[in-house]
Amino acid sequence: MAVNKVLLASPRGFCAGVEMAIKALAWMVRSFDEPVYCYHEIVHNKIVVDRFTAQGVIFVDSIEEVPIGSPIMLSAHGSAPEIVAAARSRGSYVVDAVCPLVTKVHHEVKTRAAKGYHIVYIGHEGHEEAVGTMAVAPASISRVESLEEVEALPQFDSNVAMLAQTTLSHREWNEIAVHVRERFPDVWTPGKSDLCFATTNRQTALISIASTVDAFVIIGSSNSSNTRALERLAIEAGCKQVFRINSFEELPKDLYGTVGVTAGASAPEELVQGVLEFLAPSEGVEEIFVTEEDEYFPPPRNIRDLQMAVDTAITVMAGAPLLTTASMDDRALAASAVLETLLLP
Repeated sequence: MAVNKVLLASPRGFCAGVEMAIKALAWMVRSFDEPVYCYHEIVHNKIVVDRFTAQGVIFVDSIEEVPIGSPIMLSAHGSAPEIVAAARSRGSYVVDAVCPLVTKVHHEVKTRAAKGYHIVYIGHEGHEEAVGTMAVAPASISRVESLEEVEALPQFDSNVAMLAQTTLSHREWNEIAVHVRERFPDVWTPGKSDLCFATTNRQTALISIASTVDAFVIIGSSNSSNTRALERLAIEAGCKQVFRINSFEELPKDLYGTVGVTAGASAPEELVQGVLEFLAPSEGVEEIFVTEEDEYFPPPRNIRDLQMAVDTAITVMAGAPLLTTASMDDRALAASAVLETLLLP
């Protein structure tokens, strides 16, 4: 290995939605007897999913697989309305960990459909977020992800709205969006972009580095849409070598020169540290900042109620005064630290 320097992109790794979902599932693991069921992967990262599986979480692709009366969590990607209803009728305790940004898109679909619009939705076929979003108003939505699919759309009699999967790269969204506007000049779009700010920030950080490195390492799983978008951007930027990996064990041992490193929005920081230790750059690591992120999504309401109940029980059992004892600060608790505690006995 002859790596001279690592340029480390920032922001990278966990976004606010992933932070929220991981901490919520960890609370369920600590609060209920095994097993806890999760509809789809909580986030698209192999290490995260494996960590929870080792703690007795069972990930399912059908609510019918969940025994009646079991605790259920719904993944961060968002679920179809009928899935949410089925979970609530089947589970003893149900937490919907959908990212608030996805909830915003679901609301936009519901609102526009109710006003008689036909929605052109830009998203990847089969992705959980796209499937859940389209199920909000299936008769009023058409999914596209290529110029050819836009061209094949009929000329709708109704007004047209355009929405998007939150984890798309700006480039892949923009190319298709331009063509949608050409086909439907009066198309309605939301005042604020559907694209996830964290996804955009990670792409901006990568682009600021990509043209200056001999190789780029992108940490994240193959089924992570935002991670694959980072991989595509690095290739499009002309990087000589681009490696999308789950962990440092998948890297070749002959990397050289300057190496860029980033992580998708569902990849924990411990994986980044593992890569840096493996690369062991002789001239050290330089962190490249493009923006600060301070977004915070609080836990779902019933997780907050559970946290309050646990705090109260512990305070009472300890004989401490309820009114003056400080409660746990969820915002100060990092999901990466929570993941590491799952390894403890």
